[in-house]
Amino acid sequence: MRFALALLALSTSSFAFAQDAAPPPPAAAAATAPLPWLYRGSDIPPDASWTFGELPNGLRYAVRKSGVPPKQISIRVAIDAGGMMEEAGERGFAHFNEHLAFRGSAYIGDGEAKRVWQRLGATFGSDTNATTGPTQTVYKLDLPSATPESANESLHILSGMIAAPDIKPGAVETEKRTILAELREGAGPGQRIGEGVRATLYAGQRLGDASNSKEQASVAAATPHTLRVFHDRWYRPANTLVVVVGDMEPDVLEGLVKRNFSSWRPSIQQAGNVSFGQPQANAPRARVVVEPGVPTSVILGVMRPWQVKADTVAYNRDKQSLELAARLISRRLETRARAGGSFLQAAVDYSDVLRSTNSTIIEITPVGSDWRRAVRDVRAVIADALTRPPTQAEIAREIEDYKSNLDASVETETGQDDREIADTLVEAVNIRETVASASVARDVFLGQSEALTPAALLKATRRIFAGTPLRAVLTLPAADPAAQARLLTAITEPVAPVRVDTAKAVSMDALPKLGAPATVTGRSTLAPLPFERISLSNGSTLIVFPNDAEKNKIYVSARWGGGRAAFPADKPNPSWAADYALVAGGIGDLGLDALDRLTNGRRLGLDFDLSDDAFVFKATTGPADLHDQLRLIAAKLQYPRFDAAPVLRARAATLAGYDTADTTAMGVVQRALPGWLRGGDPRWSAPTKDQIATLTPEAFEAFWKPLIAAGPVEISIYGDTTTEAAIAATLDTVGALPVRAPVTLPQPAPHGPAPGSTLELTHRGPADQAAAVLAWPTGAGRSDLFESRRLDVLAAVFTDRMFDALREADGESYSPNVNSNWPTGLASGGSFVVISQVRPGSVPVFFQVAEKIAHDLATAPVSDDELTRALGPMKQMYSRAATGNMFWLGQLSGVSGDGTRVANVLSLTSDFARITAADLQASAAKWLVDGQASRMVVRPVK
Repeated sequence: MRFALALLALSTSSFAFAQDAAPPPPAAAAATAPLPWLYRGSDIPPDASWTFGELPNGLRYAVRKSGVPPKQISIRVAIDAGGMMEEAGERGFAHFNEHLAFRGSAYIGDGEAKRVWQRLGATFGSDTNATTGPTQTVYKLDLPSATPESANESLHILSGMIAAPDIKPGAVETEKRTILAELREGAGPGQRIGEGVRATLYAGQRLGDASNSKEQASVAAATPHTLRVFHDRWYRPANTLVVVVGDMEPDVLEGLVKRNFSSWRPSIQQAGNVSFGQPQANAPRARVVVEPGVPTSVILGVMRPWQVKADTVAYNRDKQSLELAARLISRRLETRARAGGSFLQAAVDYSDVLRSTNSTIIEITPVGSDWRRAVRDVRAVIADALTRPPTQAEIAREIEDYKSNLDASVETETGQDDREIADTLVEAVNIRETVASASVARDVFLGQSEALTPAALLKATRRIFAGTPLRAVLTLPAADPAAQARLLTAITEPVAPVRVDTAKAVSMDALPKLGAPATVTGRSTLAPLPFERISLSNGSTLIVFPNDAEKNKIYVSARWGGGRAAFPADKPNPSWAADYALVAGGIGDLGLDALDRLTNGRRLGLDFDLSDDAFVFKATTGPADLHDQLRLIAAKLQYPRFDAAPVLRARAATLAGYDTADTTAMGVVQRALPGWLRGGDPRWSAPTKDQIATLTPEAFEAFWKPLIAAGPVEISIYGDTTTEAAIAATLDTVGALPVRAPVTLPQPAPHGPAPGSTLELTHRGPADQAAAVLAWPTGAGRSDLFESRRLDVLAAVFTDRMFDALREADGESYSPNVNSNWPTGLASGGSFVVISQVRPGSVPVFFQVAEKIAHDLATAPVSDDELTRALGPMKQMYSRAATGNMFWLGQLSGVSGDGTRVANVLSLTSDFARITAADLQASAAKWLVDGQASRMVVRPVK
């Protein structure tokens, strides 16, 4: 059974859970009504929210009503075929057919589907997209403001794309260039390391036999005939699933599926059964991959054959016990890593992999280069888990944590996004499981919790490490002739078991005490919005938005200080370590492990965010935990702890991955771009390797301690609560903080690179990769947000033209990108940026194309159709976002000090409604001035 659930840091994926403890037996269910196709052979009760059906041609479908977000429907068409169905000479054909399907079909002209959906408000690349995996190809459409007519038109287009694509020579040659560009841009150390890992862990299986070079060769040799053969073999009704979820009645959705897919008839050629292979027990156990610039890492694996099993209650409960066993060990490994051990990170993942293997994977990031010690220490923790049962306290902690997440999912299920619902069912079918409601998933877990004894978990632990002999892949930045032999020794030599304690409970009473509660000194509404601003006697401000659109979910944000603008403008800073080390540093006498125990089993958390003009602690909680969530934030603000270990861990992790950015052209761009766009201002610039290596815990504390202490706090509470409950929870938490000193921002605002200048950089990756950036300086601030919105629309038009020129026409780039950045919290520093990865010889082509588009936009208005296709998706994006609390939280953060934010968010709709082609031309003429753009070029080292 598939159930999407976001677990805590130990989670690596959504989990599949079992069903109700006592479902009706299959025979009894069949006596009353036929089981839906998804549940045949299972004792799991069907989820009544879904309507399942099968067409006479064999196509299966599932439809469901959902109102999140309102007026949208999400369509998924999944073909049960991916890369592992390709034969020799067909590598990449599943992906190639996906590309061709989007071009055109018997029902619609070449390239017109994208334009139709843009006119309907769907953003290309996010609302309309497709993915090709090893076992499945999925076509996705999230259609905003959907009507039966637009839904019918969309399903009609999709049915043609799937059943009758135009696989013509011209389209094939165009897409061939695009796919080869995609493969070229995806090549590099990460791709080669992945190939080495798969070849070792999945030896003897199709999953282990894939490479970028093989795919490039097959794609280059593809013809319309060979691609059609692959299509007809796999694109068949019986191999197809259609899922539609959204704000429309199920009978309407079901009727639209039947109308558009019933006439599809399979070709004569049948799809054969494909064997994915079995794990080989006698395969080589150790491999070393050398990639200059990448950090040292180790992946260990134990493989078992994957088998199709009935998705029953018993099966799911057994799977839960195995997953819990892996979580217990991961918890111990994380505890040891935090204490400053030999590894920065290590975790155990038990999972089924792509209908090929049931695997146990252990990923290890050593501290420095001593990977052998890291492997030994990780194996020692695992050896203890295989020798001695976990304590009842450890098990209770994991059960409480598991249950807490299931409880949260039950409470928030009615607010689940239709995209997530659709994707969950598609993936369930892919892995041959069913779906169930959150309450059913919780009930089945609770039904077996008493059976999760120390003896049962010890047995489960031994099972997840049974299978093929342990095998390993070591990645090194430099060759070591002795490494392979040492690696084999490291995974076979005996190790002494080591026990790590993770179970000691910590209560909220362990947090340091706060001061006297505040009183309310003023209340007002943010008219005409239904938000309330409450002033407190300690200088803090509470912004409350009671809104139950997302049931039992509350977003909390504490904003203070000056953000990056408060940093020194004349010297580097350690902000790069803050994302991890500030929170991990602890509170008062409590370190990170103690805080984990304190928050275990509850909806409590703490994340740090750094913006241009503020620092933010944020969390998502529920009504029952709101008070303690605010208490946690207040304690962190008043009693920040600065443990040395998190700083040292952040330093080691950043150093380990530092050289990786130099191994690809885009990696160099991503590191250099923020600082370059702001004239090298250190507040936005990436640190040097030496700056990272020399950071001490003492220097980190000296920098951050005064910043955490300064500035009044704006606490925002948005979600399923009442204003009075929010006030009550705030008065003795954030309200109990002492009066905080005001913040002054004497630092100058950032400026951009010199107009007309060129920054030349190099990378040490593939010789056929380069990257180019063209950037114009623009404005900033909140005084003219209408201009920033015009630039956003202009960027959308520019993106479409770059896409057509570089991807569609020439195949020079797979993913050109255009963005307008208009900082609202600063007085300057805006930019309009065009970026693309290209071949080294095509750098001049990129600049020629981009500058011509800029010139054309400045000298002639866009067409009505272009304007519609740019504006429509943008309006819909904001319209959908505005149905969620996160949108309002983002738009109104800082409103206590800047009342213009209310007017600015209210003007969104009217601003987009009044943008004209003449406006876009005027903005292009104002900002995209010939000769004023700066250039960045990243080429391979010669």
